[in-house]
Amino acid sequence: MSVDLLIERIVTLQNPTVVGLDPNPDAMPPHLLERAKGDNPFERAAAAVTAFNFALIDALCDIVPAVKPQLACYEQLRHEGVRAFYETVRYARQRGMYVIADAKRGDIGSTCDYYANAFLGRVGLAGEELPVFDADALTVNPYLGADGLLPFVKRCHGYDKMIFVLVKTSNPSSGEFQDRLFEGAPLYERVGQAVEELAQTRLGRYGYGCAGGVVGATYPEQLAALRAAMPHTFFLVPGYGAQGGGAKDAAAAFDARGLGAVVNSSRGIICAWSRHKKDEREFAKAAREEALAMKEDLLRAIGHPIGEER
Repeated sequence: MSVDLLIERIVTLQNPTVVGLDPNPDAMPPHLLERAKGDNPFERAAAAVTAFNFALIDALCDIVPAVKPQLACYEQLRHEGVRAFYETVRYARQRGMYVIADAKRGDIGSTCDYYANAFLGRVGLAGEELPVFDADALTVNPYLGADGLLPFVKRCHGYDKMIFVLVKTSNPSSGEFQDRLFEGAPLYERVGQAVEELAQTRLGRYGYGCAGGVVGATYPEQLAALRAAMPHTFFLVPGYGAQGGGAKDAAAAFDARGLGAVVNSSRGIICAWSRHKKDEREFAKAAREEALAMKEDLLRAIGHPIGEER
């Protein structure tokens, strides 16, 4: 199963980290933009983004199990940017990394089928069933209910993929809706129950299902409660670093084996060269150093080797 592949990479590398590939042309090393080729600014920016991502993937693929490209960063660069997203997903998978497409898709009817086909399934063209973006996993918005979830789950079962459903997100205003009471419990708890039920429809050898949950490190008490209530749901944990969550906060997402979650950092790693005032041409080296520091930070918080009972 897809979740087993992610877990095995985490155990092998002893690193429960996913790096968010969220490039912003305004915050990228200037030399990449200066030397990028193309007929227009969008094409040149997309070329720079692709070069940036490829260098980061090369620097991280032997120490970090997964990457998470945020589609919005690529869509802002028109179709040229979407091609950069496609090339990034393909290259990361070629280098052995697990790829979570962060698109937060959700809709109903045939529209949901199209989204599911694009990111996780296949499209019928000229008598063939062809993959499109072909990510390993996709973030999904549950607001439309089962109509907006089951088509994704179907592709997970059919093509050995995974989804991460928004449960308790890391942003400051998440509580405006997610914390509101629904039949005596916060809405995020009800969503968590539904995701746990979906996870149990097909379990891998580590006890986790193809439906995962997005639960932020910025709310550690809720994170701990959801970990206990959702024992078969693998967590994608945003909020570490730039958003204010620390390793001790994120540690609540892990089970007794140090499994059950992968913790995201985006700007903290890919912009490490700028934050630490290093030579822009050493951006990939700076990202690697920051990723190793994050790994050690999380391992200290977990307190034992990943995959072993504490």
